[in-house]
Amino acid sequence: MMRNTIAALAASAALSIFGISSASAQEIVIGGKNFTEQLTLAEITAQLLESKGYDVKKNVGMGTTIVRSALENGQVDLYWEYTGTSLIVFNKVTDKLTPEETYQRVKELDAEKGLVWLAPSTANNTYAVAIRKDNPKTEGMETIADLAAAYNAGADIIMATTAEFPKRQDGLLGLQEVYGFKVDRANLKPMDLGLAYNALANGDVDIVVVQATDGQIAAMDLQLLKDEENFFPNYALVPVVRQDTLEEHPELKEILESLSVRLDDATMQRLNGSVDVDKRAIEEVAADYLKEQGLI
Repeated sequence: MMRNTIAALAASAALSIFGISSASAQEIVIGGKNFTEQLTLAEITAQLLESKGYDVKKNVGMGTTIVRSALENGQVDLYWEYTGTSLIVFNKVTDKLTPEETYQRVKELDAEKGLVWLAPSTANNTYAVAIRKDNPKTEGMETIADLAAAYNAGADIIMATTAEFPKRQDGLLGLQEVYGFKVDRANLKPMDLGLAYNALANGDVDIVVVQATDGQIAAMDLQLLKDEENFFPNYALVPVVRQDTLEEHPELKEILESLSVRLDDATMQRLNGSVDVDKRAIEEVAADYLKEQGLI
């Protein structure tokens, strides 16, 4: 019995070196969506938590509604979400809000569902519409209103989007309503975003609905059409954690916020570009970033 007690105390002492209790050694499940930024952030978060002594499991590559459901029902403990997505997709709020108002609103609404929004980053991965500067079909376009006018005039412009975007009220459904146009099904090409950039470069599509922190925007010298109606809301990137997980592991707040406060548009474009443009392994990009920031 004494030997078992000594072993338990030794194990507890070893865990305390990492700054967590023996209870904190339980598994933390990190969720993530199915695109580069989410996969990269999930890996960065996993490596950071592992360095603190956590047993981490990743459950990534999910669609938006699936990962949110997984968070609500306890299949995942945390993931990085965007304020605009929660506002419109999950909470059905259509009010025009400032970035701070958006954050406060989703924080309050999701608290009722047992979800805690931690300190936000300044990275805003809002939607944007990108065109090549050397495509005659989109030459002279400056705004989304210009694109709408072209569609209404019958222009044969092929739009590439993710599979989710055409079905979302904060995506193509709402965009068409606000700007008064319609994309025919024949002109709509849902595909993986990485493939969409290649298709744009090859001339197979004419415009791509992108995310503003994508690394390919600068690498390909793309032009983003101005959203003069301010249709796309702020999509601040924020770690969201289940309330019961945070109660069990309160130290997660400080650990995750030490990461979120470092993230801005330029950082995310660089990280995303390292994966998508430079073709580096996500695991390597994550490890290098954490070391560069002195987090591990």
